[in-house]
Amino acid sequence: MFSFKVRLPRSQFRYSLAFLLLFAEWVRGAYLIAFLPNLVDEKLQLPGSIVGLAVSVHYLTDSLSKTFIGYLMDRYGTRIVMHGGLILALVGLTIALMTKTSEGLIITSSALMGLGLSPVWLICMKQVNGPNRAEQVGKLYAYWMAGLGLGPVLFNFVLDAGGIYGDMLLVLALAMGWTAGTFGCRVMVNNGKVTTPLSVISQLRNVASYMKNNPYLLPAIVLQTTGAGIVVPFLSLFALERLGLSHSELSLVMILGGACVVLLLVPMGKWYDSSGSRWFLVGGFGLFAVTLVALTGVDTLSLTVILVAVMGLSYAMLLPAWNALMSRHIPNDAPGTGWGVLSTIEGLGVVVGPLIGSWVYANGNLATPFHVSALLFSVIGFSYLLMPSKLFIQSKEHSSCPSD
Repeated sequence: MFSFKVRLPRSQFRYSLAFLLLFAEWVRGAYLIAFLPNLVDEKLQLPGSIVGLAVSVHYLTDSLSKTFIGYLMDRYGTRIVMHGGLILALVGLTIALMTKTSEGLIITSSALMGLGLSPVWLICMKQVNGPNRAEQVGKLYAYWMAGLGLGPVLFNFVLDAGGIYGDMLLVLALAMGWTAGTFGCRVMVNNGKVTTPLSVISQLRNVASYMKNNPYLLPAIVLQTTGAGIVVPFLSLFALERLGLSHSELSLVMILGGACVVLLLVPMGKWYDSSGSRWFLVGGFGLFAVTLVALTGVDTLSLTVILVAVMGLSYAMLLPAWNALMSRHIPNDAPGTGWGVLSTIEGLGVVVGPLIGSWVYANGNLATPFHVSALLFSVIGFSYLLMPSKLFIQSKEHSSCPSD
């Protein structure tokens, strides 16, 4: 009998998972930034505060569920968790498309979307392995940023042609991501091997043991996302009031910054892989801190553009290196749970950061959150300078791909 089974390189499946990430973040960005405001304000004519609450619920659900989702991936397999999550995302999206007046249904929709899309990042990061981890992470972040940025932009263009076309585009993007993920997860099967899954307590103990042996990592994770969260709520306000930018100029500056990051992620990842130098982290966080402070003193568009480009460079330096470092300290027998725990800890910083930023702004001025954030990033960079050298050396036991 003839066999039509085709064996493709593992890299092909990784690209399929990257497209899953791209379309998932495309849907997330379009849903949160463009679809929800249009739904609440123009279609349902509800208070605008519903949008902020829905976005907060979305990210809280996404962050707080990651540890449990990672455990489910380790116990039952990536493919089952992916399909289950995308079913929840589809249900959440359907609720939003069908709702007429209910604020509760909008919140429910956002929560289901957050829960349903939560496994996607863990699925992709679980496949990061081998000597070129930073390059792999750089590529994933490029797909992530492209999806999150293009989603609301393209959705707004289609929205002008009629609401029904925007709704169809959201469903189509989710379906395309689902198709790519289904193809990508085909390679992540144990080929008939029977494994004995660890209990959730055992897996959490393994992860806790790794974190205990590397006490520098946990504070750095929390401070990094907290520092970013402090300034995010004030970026637009700062650009419009302090820098005097128009909305169009702000959009162009944001596109420039995002383009710098996307274009430099993979080259910086390759460079870090070949050198393994901590200076990517020390320099990246330090440069980011300096540009944050410098940004509060500029008053022209040209200087703002230069600083934003430098910030994009620093972000591209630290992102692949930082995630590659994290991947080397994930236990092989619980990769999903390990990434889930780290992602949940990151999410806590995202939640706490804006609260700190609001308090700092209320007790200072518009530049104060930027100064506090810069201080935190400086502390992070200095902490990587003090970390033991062994943390930056790739260990052999983490060089193999975790099977699913």
